[in-house]
Amino acid sequence: MNVEDSGRAADRLSIALQDESSSNRLASALAAGTRPDPSYVEVLVRRCAVEPDFFVRDMLTWALLRHPTSKTVPRLVYEVGDDGSQARSQALHTLSKIGDPRGWAAISAELLRDPDDDVARSAWRTAAGLVPAGEEAGLAEELCAQLGRGSPETQRSLGRAFATLGEVALPPLEARSADARSGVRIQAAASAALVRDPEANFDGLLADAERADSAAR
Repeated sequence: MNVEDSGRAADRLSIALQDESSSNRLASALAAGTRPDPSYVEVLVRRCAVEPDFFVRDMLTWALLRHPTSKTVPRLVYEVGDDGSQARSQALHTLSKIGDPRGWAAISAELLRDPDDDVARSAWRTAAGLVPAGEEAGLAEELCAQLGRGSPETQRSLGRAFATLGEVALPPLEARSADARSGVRIQAAASAALVRDPEANFDGLLADAERADSAAR
């Protein structure tokens, strides 16, 4: 496909991804991944930022995975700096799926502390999967600052990030066992238990930690 034809195809994809029918948008995203073209990357990334349907967003991510990382990773790293929370979250989610070490360039302390829980959860997962060798302990310490935050879903996401980091996360988690805030103590204990047994049920570990914390008071 020459440059002109490729540009026209990207324009058609952009229009198709704005169709009122989520089924039609899903089919268009599938087609873009089935027959990838570099010109689609910009269109797919932009649509991820605004697509309201979860299944279509998932297909958009799949389509991006079908394109060369030399095209997708730099564009997604740039997208992480967008003002929109969905744009940041989806770009991080896609980077975590791609698994390219260059995606680490998108991670910052500010992103790990993002006030939007969806963005923060995506940042934790991506960071834990892409952290360069030798920087795991620093990341674990940074993530410990988020203990006690948010809903059970948010706490599960943080626990899974610690489990991905592995035993390097245990010292900073264990250091929080004497924290004045019960929510921090409890989540730290549950997360440490998950690090030791990644197959365990985090909700069960959290309940165990709550009982133990109450008994110790």
